Order: sequence, then C-alpha cells, then structure tokens
Amino acid sequence: MMKDREPDLQVDNPLRSVRSNIVQSIRAFTVPQLQEAAKQMNHNFFYANLANVQGKQDLLDTVSAQFNLPTHFGKNFDALYDCITDPLHKSGPQAGFIVVLEHIPANSKFDKESREQLLDIFRDASDYWNDRKVPFRCFYSFQ
Repeated sequence: MMKDREPDLQVDNPLRSVRSNIVQSIRAFTVPQLQEAAKQMNHNFFYANLANVQGKQDLLDTVSAQFNLPTHFGKNFDALYDCITDPLHKSGPQAGFIVVLEHIPANSKFDKESREQLLDIFRDASDYWNDRKVPFRCFYSFQ
C-alpha cells in the first residue's frame, strides 16, 4: 500500500520518495527544487530565510513577514502553530504544503532548546495535517 505518496507525483519530482508528512533537513534538496515540486503538485509553498535572525522574537517577526501571516498573529510559538493549522483548514480544502525554514539560527539568543521548540511546532503541524490527510512537508537548515 502506498498511502505515504501522492498518486500524482511525476517521475521527475524530487519528493516522489519523501513521506507526505515529515519535518526533515533540506540536505538533498535545493529551495528552487522544492518550490518547483510545490508548483507541480499545486501545494502551498512557504519559505523563510532566517539567516539574519538573532533571537526568538526576531525569528517570529521574520517568519510572520515571510509567510505573510495575518496581522493579528500573536508572535509566539503557539500563535505560529495556530496560523499554520486551523485557519488554513477552515478556509477550505488544501492540496498540501511545502515549508522551508532556511538558516535557522544557532546562537546564544536562539539556543538548541529554541530550535527544537520551533521544529516541534512544524512536527505538530505535520501531524495535524496528516490527521486530515493533507501532505505537509517541512524542510530546514541551520546556520
């Protein structure tokens, strides 16, 4: 049974062998490849370049701006989770999501615990969308 793969993935799609709901390192992919894959699959594509981020609030501000989150976004990790799950689900059927978090900071203002909290939000979002049978793939890299 091939329930972890979308049936419409083209042979040249780089995600053909990647589970449909996962949070993983970007290692084998480039951002343009992932963007093209999202386009090919008619998935929503969210990208955040976090190279200039210093701390948690700076990261949330950057993600909010680059993901074009609503102005009422609470700018905390719980609000980030809320923005990428329930309101999108309630807005109608979703084909899927590809999220890229590039250059997550690794500094004293955004330590290992903060990085894990951030990735946990996207793991939880992946589970949320998996429960609704909607593909949600998140790729990340560290600075």
